[in-house]
Amino acid sequence: MDERYAFTVEWYDFNASLTRRYQFLYFVADNTIEMYDIKNRRTFLKRSKCDSVCLSDFFIGSVINVHSRQLTIVDYADEYTRRQLSEVSERTLAIIKPDAVKHMGSIIDIIHNEGFKVCRAQMVHLTRKEAAEFYEEHTGKAFFENLLDFMTSRPSVAIELMASNAIKKWRTLLGPTNSATARLEAPSSLRAKFGTDGTRNACHGSDSPSSASREIQFFFGMRRQSTAQFTNCTLCIVKPHAVAAGLTGKIIENIEKKGFTISALEMFNLEKANAEEFLEVYRGVVAEFNQMVVELCSGPCVAMEIRADDAPRVFRDFTGPADPEIARHLRPNTLRATFGKDKIKNVVHCTDLPEDGLLEVEYFFKILQQ
Repeated sequence: MDERYAFTVEWYDFNASLTRRYQFLYFVADNTIEMYDIKNRRTFLKRSKCDSVCLSDFFIGSVINVHSRQLTIVDYADEYTRRQLSEVSERTLAIIKPDAVKHMGSIIDIIHNEGFKVCRAQMVHLTRKEAAEFYEEHTGKAFFENLLDFMTSRPSVAIELMASNAIKKWRTLLGPTNSATARLEAPSSLRAKFGTDGTRNACHGSDSPSSASREIQFFFGMRRQSTAQFTNCTLCIVKPHAVAAGLTGKIIENIEKKGFTISALEMFNLEKANAEEFLEVYRGVVAEFNQMVVELCSGPCVAMEIRADDAPRVFRDFTGPADPEIARHLRPNTLRATFGKDKIKNVVHCTDLPEDGLLEVEYFFKILQQ
């Protein structure tokens, strides 16, 4: 049987200033796609191979890249697709709390290894009003004020997770609320490994579908102020191929171990125009410019503000040569030597010129957020 899933997708046409809507068909057996223009009632794209997508990319709210167009999946287009996929695409909200942000690389790596898909992520610094709104169900309880003090003390990282039975699965991975109890009853849980007590317990997880919906909307339903500091900084981007391969956690872990401060983090889906604009400095300089653009807008990437003394230079040294093969010979302990595949899929972008460190950070954490 030629298993087929159907979705309604939207694409914003910048030239016409219109949002166009299509029926999108995905055929599992041969990884082919077909698109039908709903308004004009005609085939828009004949059935053809598309290696930039796979079945796990298809869920409501997902942004997929097809032939340099970014399509947002807004609904299932038939009941069969809804029945088959809604069960395996349950969402929940995870928060890496302020006490565990220093361990976020390890936690994100565990998230990947447990089979969760990270749909969205952002480092945030809650105000007291925001924290009180988020934890309103605990208003008046003895620990409430202490909880607010803790959650507003430093940034945390909000993550939208997706998996089959995601809510229960994530809460099981978290372990008991009190970290001491977790160490006794669930020693392999996140709270046992990274938590301290009942408040400083490393991570949060939604407790029901209604809570998950409200909490995801709370963090991702509006544009939030970034935590970027725009001083002594440089930019690191975990490229789409590395995100898809589940390397984000390992890369962050390596950055943390080297002593760099990650002061801002967000997952982005870049349009081709944005990727070209950001990489403009390489146009006519490197032969791989077009391939670099295609890679950067081929799927979600994770951008980070990295802070240190002389950050652009020292972080670039830590990243290593652009060609991972050269890096493995000359700088075997660098990020690209450890995780890179080739000059295009070399796991991370880093700021090359010291004077561009702040400019690149501002591009992601100011310009793209306007």
